[in-house]
Amino acid sequence: MGADSAVRRAFKYRFYPTDAQAVELLRTFGCVRKVYNLALAARGEAWSARGERVGYGQTSAMLTAWKKTEALAYLADVSCVPLQQALRHLQAAFTAFWGKRSKYPRFKSKRKSRASAEYTRSAFRYTDGRLTLAKMAEPLDIVWSRPLPPGVVPSTVTVSRDGVGRWFVSMLCAHDIAPLPAAANAVGIDLGLTTLVTLSTGEKIGNPKHERRDRERLARAQRALARKKKGSANRAKARARVARIHARIADRRRDHLHQLTTRLVRENQTLVIEDLAVRSMVKNQALARAISDAGWREFRSMLEYKAAWYGRELITVDRWFPSTRLCSACGSVAEAMPLDVREWTCGRCGTTHDRDGNAAVNLLAAGLAVAACGAGARPHRESSSRPGQSVAKQETPPVRVGLPSR
Repeated sequence: MGADSAVRRAFKYRFYPTDAQAVELLRTFGCVRKVYNLALAARGEAWSARGERVGYGQTSAMLTAWKKTEALAYLADVSCVPLQQALRHLQAAFTAFWGKRSKYPRFKSKRKSRASAEYTRSAFRYTDGRLTLAKMAEPLDIVWSRPLPPGVVPSTVTVSRDGVGRWFVSMLCAHDIAPLPAAANAVGIDLGLTTLVTLSTGEKIGNPKHERRDRERLARAQRALARKKKGSANRAKARARVARIHARIADRRRDHLHQLTTRLVRENQTLVIEDLAVRSMVKNQALARAISDAGWREFRSMLEYKAAWYGRELITVDRWFPSTRLCSACGSVAEAMPLDVREWTCGRCGTTHDRDGNAAVNLLAAGLAVAACGAGARPHRESSSRPGQSVAKQETPPVRVGLPSR
């Protein structure tokens, strides 16, 4: 990107509502959930009973009618904008379902679903760093951990409350991001479990294993939760303790991945990663917990949007490319590479390779070939179709379907 590029970017902050604001927001969350569930039920009933596909327009008219009933008159006590946004979100969910990009929309649960409400420009006021939502007399007490870009006004504001009881506000803004100065470096990135990232430069970045470090503490909290009587105040407190541990793990993982991906994007012009099928890999019970703890999917997502923001090139290499078994010195492919083999010697040229380092070098070479030729890096296949083998990873041993090669 040679010039500044406008992007839609969300800025998330923690805030501390007053008692009155908390009551209003909790009431809004409940109404949003109620409207979403009512509309979902109405759409499902219309389809099953009459084969009729109900859209946003019809559910919006239903909302107006619901507000006039005695049983649902309380829906008129909150801002109408979050309720309309809930209907739009339901429409988007059905659109994704019809496009076969997601499953059929599910009903929102008071305990399990995310408590949130979205406000558009007509339902909030943002002036001089002070955000005031509809139906509220005072601005939110926001902890401005970083300022919004100069001259930028949010287009939408989403207020949420997590399972720990923390309040957050996310502001969606459209603004220009200047690309970083061009860099001469290119790097291959190999993801693993023992070592989270191995670079083609030979550098290895360890896996913090945030969930594993807190696993014993989490297990104790979960056992305590299981002993509490359902519906009791003590059970609610125990559930909050479990939620706090999960939040601590997720926050630390996210912070580490942000720092790592930002560093990689700043230092390198071209980044090459493997197109891992994480969804297939986590189906393996032996490594699902470790893969989820590593955050491979989140790592890739961060690299993608940060590379797009700052003018970097991110190349993904075909998952069937034998990056581990391919000798980076002579190009020969080893027959097999069990997961416990961390170093191996090429039978043709005698070069000894570190498993992950060799894979990162091969990924870089394949990615540069893609950039130069415009063609995907294809694997060395033993057969044209490899029937019956998992698509998760080309190097995956047949007896351990779904496992990563490294």
